[in-house]
Amino acid sequence: MTTPPLADRLDGLLFFPVTAFGPDGGVDLDVFRAHVRAGIDAGAGAVFACCGTGEFHALTPEEFRDCVAAAVEEAAGRVPVLAGAGYGTALAVRYARLAEEAGADGLLAMPPYLVVADQAGLLRHYTELAAATRLDVIVYQRDNAILTPGTVVALARTPGVIGLKDGHGDLDLMQRIVSAVRSAGLGLRYFNGLPTAELTGLAYRAIGVGLYSSAVFCFAPDIALAFHRALADGDDATAERLIDAFYRPLVELRSRGRGYAVSLVKAGVRMGGLDVGEVRPPLSEPHPEHVKELAAILARGRAELAALGEQAGPTAGEER
Repeated sequence: MTTPPLADRLDGLLFFPVTAFGPDGGVDLDVFRAHVRAGIDAGAGAVFACCGTGEFHALTPEEFRDCVAAAVEEAAGRVPVLAGAGYGTALAVRYARLAEEAGADGLLAMPPYLVVADQAGLLRHYTELAAATRLDVIVYQRDNAILTPGTVVALARTPGVIGLKDGHGDLDLMQRIVSAVRSAGLGLRYFNGLPTAELTGLAYRAIGVGLYSSAVFCFAPDIALAFHRALADGDDATAERLIDAFYRPLVELRSRGRGYAVSLVKAGVRMGGLDVGEVRPPLSEPHPEHVKELAAILARGRAELAALGEQAGPTAGEER
């Protein structure tokens, strides 16, 4: 049976697993496999291995290849696996080819390292990356890689480029990008890629961007899936309750430390009983008081989930 194109397979809640490190600082593939397996079993729609939450910046090429291969083996075709690719063009191509060799289904093209390039340079970078392998590419817009609508139209015409993930957060720009691509008679998959994307999910949905990356799914899949269902079903009241009880406090905590978009997530995974180790330098572990606050925020989020369940009442066949 022919496998559908990657663009058609990307649906549901997108899982960005953390990379597990052992006490010696090396990659712990067994724990990483368990983390990926748990996410898929919980209902992830796709796995994005070795990306931002997975500390792509801190991995050697060999570690990257081994982690991507492990994720592919755990997925076993149930969901697509995509891998990060970044730095300058030459290294991005190297990572892309390693990901292809490891069996990945696609790539998330991280912003180029350090330099602030013009639009022509960015377009050339992503075009060369897309041409380097048979893997489809999603371009990650953020930081030093902010694209104009015209550049995104050119990318939409580029063979192998299937999507744009927005980590910049300018809704005016995103609306103009969506409109320009649509007006050109082209198609792309769009993703909300802001840290804790659920907080802006309602706003992005309003401009037609329903897919998003969920770091929360790494450590609280029950809350993440409940929010995803509410967003997909148009149940804004439930989405707003979860934002107020859980996501807004989480974002406010995340803003209190540099690198917390990764280190707090790892702390949350450890809190759930899977020892994925600490973050690698130059990131640092969150302050112990902030970890306690994370536990309290999780408790409030789950209390809100329980209250929502009570409000809905028992389903058919259930008894109190």
